[in-house]
Amino acid sequence: MKKTTTTDLSKKLNISKTRSLEAVLKAELISAILKASKEQELTHAEISKRSGLPRSAVTGILSGSLQKVTIDRVLKMLESVGLTIETRIKKAA
Repeated sequence: MKKTTTTDLSKKLNISKTRSLEAVLKAELISAILKASKEQELTHAEISKRSGLPRSAVTGILSGSLQKVTIDRVLKMLESVGLTIETRIKKAA
């Protein structure tokens, strides 16, 4: 499957590259959360308790809703399933 680049996404949705980068970043993090939660057989209620987020927010985020999806909430969920992030910043081409 071909990955959509932030440039492609910004053109297709007519949004800024910054907003498309944020969308791609959130999608990748949520995908990792879904994978880890399935591997650990965690329920939405367990993720909610571990992250301190309302279960409805956890369910919405993991089901693809874009409402109330902030980086802060995604990071809390990421931590709740035992994952961390490593970042790399490079000069734009």
